[in-house]
Amino acid sequence: MTTTTPTRGRRRAPSKLERAAGKAAALQKPRVILALTLLLALVSVMLLDGYLRSEIGNDARVRDGAAYDKVPQKILDGGPILTFTGGTAKTQSVPDKTIVLTFDDGPTPTWTPEILEVLEKNDVDATFFVVGSMVSRYPDVVKKLVNQGNEVGIHTFSHVDLSYQSTARLQRELKQTQLALAGAAGVQTTLFRAPYSSEISAVDNYSWPVYKELGGLGYTSVFVDTDSDDWKKPGISKIVRWATPKKNKGAIVLMHDAGGDRSQTVRALDAYIKKMKAKGYTFTTVSGAQAELNRAAAGRGGSGAAADQAGSGPAASRGGAGSGAAATAGGPSAGAVASAEAQAGQRRATGATLYEGKALVYAVAVAEWVVPALSWFLVVVGVAVMGRFAMMLVLARRHHRQRNRRRGRGGRFSWGPAVTRPVTVVVPAYNEKECIANTLRSLAKSTHPIEIIVVDDGSEDDTSEIAASLGMPNVRVIRQENAGKPAALNNGVRHARHDIVVMMDGDTVFEPDAVHQLVQPFADPEIGAVAGNAKVGNRDTVIGAWQHIEYVMGFNLDRRMYDLLRCMPTIPGAIGAFRRDAVLEVGGMSEDTLAEDTDITIAMHRAGWRVVYQEHAKAWTEAPGSLQQLWSQRYRWSYGTMQALWKHRKSLTDKGPSGRFGRVGMPLVVLFQIVTPVFAPLIDVFTAYSMIFVDFRAALLAWLAVLAIQLVCAAYAFRLDRERYRYLAMLPLQQLAYRQMMYLVLIHSCVTALTGGRLRWQKLKRTGEVGTPAGVS
Repeated sequence: MTTTTPTRGRRRAPSKLERAAGKAAALQKPRVILALTLLLALVSVMLLDGYLRSEIGNDARVRDGAAYDKVPQKILDGGPILTFTGGTAKTQSVPDKTIVLTFDDGPTPTWTPEILEVLEKNDVDATFFVVGSMVSRYPDVVKKLVNQGNEVGIHTFSHVDLSYQSTARLQRELKQTQLALAGAAGVQTTLFRAPYSSEISAVDNYSWPVYKELGGLGYTSVFVDTDSDDWKKPGISKIVRWATPKKNKGAIVLMHDAGGDRSQTVRALDAYIKKMKAKGYTFTTVSGAQAELNRAAAGRGGSGAAADQAGSGPAASRGGAGSGAAATAGGPSAGAVASAEAQAGQRRATGATLYEGKALVYAVAVAEWVVPALSWFLVVVGVAVMGRFAMMLVLARRHHRQRNRRRGRGGRFSWGPAVTRPVTVVVPAYNEKECIANTLRSLAKSTHPIEIIVVDDGSEDDTSEIAASLGMPNVRVIRQENAGKPAALNNGVRHARHDIVVMMDGDTVFEPDAVHQLVQPFADPEIGAVAGNAKVGNRDTVIGAWQHIEYVMGFNLDRRMYDLLRCMPTIPGAIGAFRRDAVLEVGGMSEDTLAEDTDITIAMHRAGWRVVYQEHAKAWTEAPGSLQQLWSQRYRWSYGTMQALWKHRKSLTDKGPSGRFGRVGMPLVVLFQIVTPVFAPLIDVFTAYSMIFVDFRAALLAWLAVLAIQLVCAAYAFRLDRERYRYLAMLPLQQLAYRQMMYLVLIHSCVTALTGGRLRWQKLKRTGEVGTPAGVS
């Protein structure tokens, strides 16, 4: 029997859904760009954070014991301040009974402030050779350090031995640290101390070219006279003793404000300052010592030559000898002059450098907040994923044992009296000429009495003609103008003659006993809908095998779990059964969402009906055969699920049995189908990052451990469904490619939801290859 809805003679105006679809299509490209931009931003933040923590680009090599025959002897025998004026290397020593306190490797938010407190209490300034990455992470500490009157110098950005690095790396280390200082404290500096350096006598043939390069760039290289060796934590008394110069000589003293526990350094510093002041020593900075040398040279009448030695390129012109003159009437105070001399190696950052520096500091602040937050999310996601696996295994086993019980307490499992009365099967079809014949022939073999209603939703091919030409007496074909799948299903329900309605897709093939198994749960009057066991028929391709694993492991294990928890979220469109009265009670299949199956399932929960899973009712569906079709289908599924959850958000406050889905199902679906998958790419991103930059072996073992857990879950799921294990060989590749694609689809759907786009029912290209149940063991 064929029923036809007359067509109009004029061209039909676009429907509301079609107009929305057009607008959505125009927005797809920007959404993809936005999703990729977010992914790029995440990767950039991680790379920046890894660079700051020396996980990326780190070079831990340290040179020791190299020859020094190419270094001028006068340099090796000279003082700890090395400058280059006019290309000529010159050194200077700190004046007698003068101490220049220097601190390396900082700043840190723990020890640097304590050291600053000791310096301020004793009215002493010091020079801090800072690591650029630390400056960018703790800008407030640097700002306080500079404002207190102390001086800063560069200790590279990533604390690498520059004798192993190229000229480009050297310049990058300098520039990045200068930008960090500009952003943190608004200054730049001309002072430099190389990591792993000590006394100037240790300069070798590899480091000497580096210092010449630095001198050509206008930097003053600062070495040490006495090393406190505080990093060894030898005790306060030894730190003080090792830092004390011999015979009342002046000295540049090395201590550290980073690199571990510096509590001994803090206590030793206070004792050291008091001891040296008692012996008549004065304290200054590197620039302060240079200014003192300049004044002494000027007093001897050799100001020109001395200025050449003391002047450190740019530093000399901004606070060298000239700034050391005594204050005159109306001029700056002696304190102001002294303060300027103590920080003469610094200059104020201006222009583009200042703004670039601030941008760097802000970017680092974002990375410092985002990466730890993502790490915590990673832990939460990992726990959720493992928890889901454990929950699925436990509940799926319980479900299987309960539904397949043959003896024992309670006897054989039964839904109640056998359901044998006829039912209606509704087949919505749109351009299904390749599949419709196989679908109907499979229904003709049904062991249960059925009537079949094919609703042709405005097909542009021969779908309805093929269905009618088969000559099946229990088949009715209803034609309607194209209105979408929900409208086609509602039309079929309205024409149904029986109280139980089975819904399926036009490309699905039922096993002979599928309908009979599917309707048995309706022996329980509380049950309003039943989900069947959908299987992938075209599983012999790579994409098909991936989807087969997903159907068995994900969908069907999930449904067993949700069934026991009484919060089944979705009746699959490929195979599901409903009480006709229940469907009409909730208003039929809604067009409000793209996931009409999820929408009506939740609506039935809220109406007080119970929804169950019948594993023995099996149907074979044709899964998408290309990545493009797969993306299109899953995009619609995930977006439609979000729409349905949002539509039924008030279920969270529903009371009684009807609110069970809101109390249990809604949180689980949001956690396991949206939140966890959205953040699950973090696991892959962090794993890839760890493999490349941190510890390849440890990261690989962790990934393999997770894969093993997934393999165990998948194997158990295959065992429950009596599937062949050979398809599990595709699981590792699925984790490397297919899973990432599904994550991107979900993220794309989230972006679409946030931007308010809409999609319509999308038709996938069919081949009709699922003619008989495939892969049955």
